[in-house]
Amino acid sequence: MRMACLAILCSTLALAQSPAEWVNPLGGTDSTYEFSKGNLYPSVSLPFAMNAWTPQTGEDPSGWTYQYGALRLRGLKLTHQPSPWINDYGCVSLMPMSGALAVKDSERGALFSHDREQAHPYQYRVKLLESGIWAELAPTPRGAIMRFSFPGPDKAYVVLDAFPAGKNSVAPSVQIEPGKRRIRVISRYHHGGVPSNFASHVLVEFDRDILECGVWDQAEGLKPGQELSSAHPGVWARFAADQGAVVQARIASSFISAEQAELNFQREVAGKSFEEIVGAARAAWDETLGRVRIEGGSAAQKEVFYSCLYRASLFPRCLDELDAQGRTVHYSPYSGRVEPGHLFTDNGFWDTFRAAFPLLTVLHPGLDGQIMEGIVHAYEESGWIPEWQSPGHRNCMIGTNSSAILADAWMKGIRGWDGAKALEAIAKGAHAEKAPMDSVGRLGSRFYDRLGYVPADAGINESAARTLEYAYDDFCNWKLARALGRPAEEVRAYGQRAFNYRQVFDPGTGFMRGRNRDGSWLTPFRPDSWGGVFTEGCAWHWTWCVFHDPAGLSKLLGGDTAMAEKLDAVFTTRPTSEFGYYGEMIHEITEMVAADMGQYAHGNQPIQHMIYLYDWVGQPWKTQYWARQVLDRMYKPGPGMYCGDEDNGQTSAWYVLSALGFYSVAPGTSQFALGSPLFQQATLQLENGRTLSIQARHQGAKNVYVRSVSLNGKPLARTWIDYRELMAGGQLVFEMSATPNEQRGTRPQDRPYSFSLDPDAP
Repeated sequence: MRMACLAILCSTLALAQSPAEWVNPLGGTDSTYEFSKGNLYPSVSLPFAMNAWTPQTGEDPSGWTYQYGALRLRGLKLTHQPSPWINDYGCVSLMPMSGALAVKDSERGALFSHDREQAHPYQYRVKLLESGIWAELAPTPRGAIMRFSFPGPDKAYVVLDAFPAGKNSVAPSVQIEPGKRRIRVISRYHHGGVPSNFASHVLVEFDRDILECGVWDQAEGLKPGQELSSAHPGVWARFAADQGAVVQARIASSFISAEQAELNFQREVAGKSFEEIVGAARAAWDETLGRVRIEGGSAAQKEVFYSCLYRASLFPRCLDELDAQGRTVHYSPYSGRVEPGHLFTDNGFWDTFRAAFPLLTVLHPGLDGQIMEGIVHAYEESGWIPEWQSPGHRNCMIGTNSSAILADAWMKGIRGWDGAKALEAIAKGAHAEKAPMDSVGRLGSRFYDRLGYVPADAGINESAARTLEYAYDDFCNWKLARALGRPAEEVRAYGQRAFNYRQVFDPGTGFMRGRNRDGSWLTPFRPDSWGGVFTEGCAWHWTWCVFHDPAGLSKLLGGDTAMAEKLDAVFTTRPTSEFGYYGEMIHEITEMVAADMGQYAHGNQPIQHMIYLYDWVGQPWKTQYWARQVLDRMYKPGPGMYCGDEDNGQTSAWYVLSALGFYSVAPGTSQFALGSPLFQQATLQLENGRTLSIQARHQGAKNVYVRSVSLNGKPLARTWIDYRELMAGGQLVFEMSATPNEQRGTRPQDRPYSFSLDPDAP
């Protein structure tokens, strides 16, 4: 008995020490079209893997794959969806059932309860209440294993849904090989971003004989035969329904070919038990999440932290595979061919350049280099740098934010990719008015290059936001061009355009504002008017989008005191809004009002850096206060974890970095602004073999202010830390206090980088 108790205790302690056990994949799933608390689905996958798997509650083609408030489950789904707004591609789903056979997604839904649901990053398990079937799955990078436990004695079925054809695609197809216990699928499901030959090749193999089987069509129902190509085909298979029957399905897929799917199958799932695959997936997550070990904090804070780190470790997805010779290759959604090297997808750089990629440079610099290589490959294969990929170019959001990601990696010494080719691609996009779509190149560049801004009366939406982003992107281009030793004239041109943010600042109102071609300001003007000349925000948010030159922004606003007062006003101004541009109160506005933090809208990206700007105006204690307010108020454990769209790891990465005590305001500078660490200690196991210990002494709920900071025993008076200092490892110690230290970090020399103060700026 003592040995048994000791074994249970050891097992419990092992689970408690496993970072993966803190993750709640259901966090952020209690969302609707009207109100987002993440707009997420439980992703059962490996870190940055090609495939993810999720329980499916929504009918196709709804982007809301899984909603916490749903009552019925329709299948366990292979998914690549980066967000409900972009939707999915390359899908299949499997659904067990007993008794009467129902194949269509509108008919096969089974009641389930969260009380009989267990979700982990590495495993999912749920009971279908009416039938009593337990359905389970565990992932591999390009496959999965599913286990269905039938209570008997009713007929036992598994229904496979191959999903409908994407627009302008040939028909998907299914083929049953009952003697081999196999199903082969060619899924053509997509919502854009693919050439005409796009296909997801899926192989499913059962571990039991198929007693009876057939095909079905979404429009026509059951059909004769064992093969079908149609607009929306599927398969049903019946198995022996003895008491307690267990049916396992091993699955693998490829975007290259059926033969490659077979290779992936043999490498990842063939001959492996359910427990082996669960164990390998858990170990992979513990390694990834274990790169940051936290001490102190509440259980709720640990759940949020590791759930956020998990979300920040899903995207971008790896799209490459290993061929028969072990070479890294990928199907290109740009060229439609199999190409050599790495490729990644399912990412919108407008969101993720801000925090998700800077976090990657700290925790996964090797992977970050591979992603940069993949961006260059995408340019070589399509002629353009992608700004929103899923899996290829998608026409979504604004800016050429790949500049920030590429420059940030290069300035941090991350190599293994062609910087010169990347700059060639950037130069092409920076002046491309006519491109395949608005999100590739720069819409309005003919005006921006001539006037220094995109005018509001030129028929181009979001003109002020575009101007601000182009100016920052040109700063990043300036950094990369200088580092690569480009000609002085080319470098100078980028640097001069980096000051174009000044062109849309109106000193009369103190806000960024839309400007007409003749130089006049667009009227009428309300600082709380969303959309129009701005992107998913208003002047209260976009005025702060001068990431690379806060000192220059301070000068425009009338100095540091005036800028600090305007930063204060963001939190004290009522959350009013005008939304005529959208025609309705979009969910981002609703979420800002619900947050009850004035005009601060953390649920969307444009303002997420703003709290850290106090570091630039000599009032870092306000950064510390507001960072902790957001950490505590905007992130909650459970299905309502987020205060808006999570967006491919960005909103999660904000939490992870801020909880560690620093944040990257201007990727491309290699500096992180200091804030207020949340945990008593965080230990980072760096990829270079070094360890960084971040300590917050005297930490507590009220001790949000930083009294002093030291790095490896030496006082650190400044309000920033460099990437190379972090990667060198050692000890970063914060002495915390309940009262602000209004003397530390207030001198001009203590402040982070600003472009206008750079002696090399033009």
